[in-house]
Amino acid sequence: MTAPETALSLTIAGTPDFGSEVLKSLYRITGRSTVELRNAIRDGEPVYTATLFGNDHIQVVPRLEKTADYLDRLHVPFTVHEWVNDQRNEISIEVMRQIIESNGDE
Repeated sequence: MTAPETALSLTIAGTPDFGSEVLKSLYRITGRSTVELRNAIRDGEPVYTATLFGNDHIQVVPRLEKTADYLDRLHVPFTVHEWVNDQRNEISIEVMRQIIESNGDE
């Protein structure tokens, strides 16, 4: 995966074997195909990445929030990463929300 310059991403912990209904729901939320989602989960890569400050910021950030909410509802553990200048750092869901809120003010 090419590292975004400034982004937030969600990576599912472990390698759960989701059924088709969960994958269909993730597809509807993220826009990624079920094959892409399965590969990302298997490879420990983000299931969704929201690039910040781009032209599509207004579309990608709600998808990020919906993905996190959906995984929370299913009690699926995941990690959140902040990408800044090719550096990836794990952050909490609370910090993710603070970043989203602060970017919405700009």
